[in-house]
Amino acid sequence: MANVQDKVVIVTGAASGQGAAEAKLFAEQGAKVVVTDIDERGEEIAARFGGRGLFVRHDVGDEAGWGEVMRQTLDRFEQIDVLVNNAGVFKPASLTDTDVPLWQLHYRANQLGVFLGMRAASEIMVKNGGGVIINVCSNAALNNVPGIFAYASTKWAVRGMSKLAASEFAALGIRVNSIYPGIIDTPMLGQNSAEQLNHYKGMIPMQRLGTPDEVARLVLFLASDEASYITGAEVTIDGGIG
Repeated sequence: MANVQDKVVIVTGAASGQGAAEAKLFAEQGAKVVVTDIDERGEEIAARFGGRGLFVRHDVGDEAGWGEVMRQTLDRFEQIDVLVNNAGVFKPASLTDTDVPLWQLHYRANQLGVFLGMRAASEIMVKNGGGVIINVCSNAALNNVPGIFAYASTKWAVRGMSKLAASEFAALGIRVNSIYPGIIDTPMLGQNSAEQLNHYKGMIPMQRLGTPDEVARLVLFLASDEASYITGAEVTIDGGIG
């Protein structure tokens, strides 16, 4: 298993779904984990990690909030080694059905939050001699997927932001990679009938939904020293949708 012993890891949107699975796996592998979310259930997640866990209530689209996450993390653990920009929202709508509030909701959570996180964490990582940033994107940023205009647009933006950041930060010892989950069985998928779930499965060559634990294992590897020469990578985890 990839080695992250004693690394300090911040996972945003970690109260449920992929984020909770990522936080749990990091803790199991010996990392110190900062769980952030607007959902107070994140406190229960962090509490399971004992003294190696910390919960910070956090809106990723709030610049001052990022300053508070950095402050509390340094106060408790004295360093920051890994940032996983996992938080996001998904509310499907076509372009013509997307109003300004819906657009702003996606932009703030999915795109602005990633920018603010990379900027805040990188300042500290540079002082520490390096670090790792992993941006959780979507395979909607690799394909033309209709009906999710705002969501897909922000994920396409994160894809570009990740590449640019990887280039800017490489000489500073900071690796930046992005991952592209397909249809993962999390609360973000929403409440779907058996018929709809079967439809989703039929779209996937492996004929099943992905699990949060599978995504977490990929994130863990990219965060570890075993991935020390990987930066600017775009890694799909989608059961072969492509």
